[in-house]
Amino acid sequence: MGDRYAAALPSNAWNWVSVWRRNYLAWKKVALASLIGNVADPMISMFGLGFGLGILVGQVEGTSYIAFLTAGMVAVSAMTGSTFETIYAAFGRMQRTWEGMLYTQLTLGDIVLGELAWAATKALMAGMGIMLVATVLGYVAWPSALYALPALALTGLAFASLALVVTALAPSYDYLVFYQTLVITPMLFTSGAVFPVSRMPGVFQQVAGFLPLAHSIELIRPAMLGRPAGSIGLHVGALCIYTVLPFFLSSALLRRRLMP
Repeated sequence: MGDRYAAALPSNAWNWVSVWRRNYLAWKKVALASLIGNVADPMISMFGLGFGLGILVGQVEGTSYIAFLTAGMVAVSAMTGSTFETIYAAFGRMQRTWEGMLYTQLTLGDIVLGELAWAATKALMAGMGIMLVATVLGYVAWPSALYALPALALTGLAFASLALVVTALAPSYDYLVFYQTLVITPMLFTSGAVFPVSRMPGVFQQVAGFLPLAHSIELIRPAMLGRPAGSIGLHVGALCIYTVLPFFLSSALLRRRLMP
């Protein structure tokens, strides 16, 4: 019994790298299409809402609406990039690839940690893609925007860890869309990505304070706009909680599913 529980935890600090490398080598074959897919939706929102509503809205919190929106879309791209990598790609790998890995020296914990690290890498790449476009358009303040990069990676870890719980519970692909529709999409509109949280009703402001995307935006937006960020420890701590607790929960659920 003890060995089974130990198998759900990483065996050491480095084995996860082989899982990350395996996913990277597979991704290289479709890298261009993958990058375009990860950044297309947030960029469509950025240009559509930014230039459209921007004319009507004007300035928001002392900056142009499109600059405000762009910073939010960077966080959103990290959220969606890591989430989709985990609930769709990782769900497919769980069916056969993970079973093969478990016959090696890798533990289930090593595999889970490697999947989280890879999803965080995808989140970082997606966020950087939008940042580069925003830089060309003049909506990013440098070099302060570099402080957003660790926040992007942490955002990827948090959302990948949450999504892995869904992956562990979902009986089939058909159930994954519920998480996307009922959790990810509402969070986009209640976390301050599209409009300020301060403009929402009081109840929604309180709810936003518990959402991981809201904490991510509070770290990324000030960095991209060249402003000092407040309560950094609170936001980083919240994202760490959203990373660590679901990691152990998903590991336990996956152990029951793959190692009955």
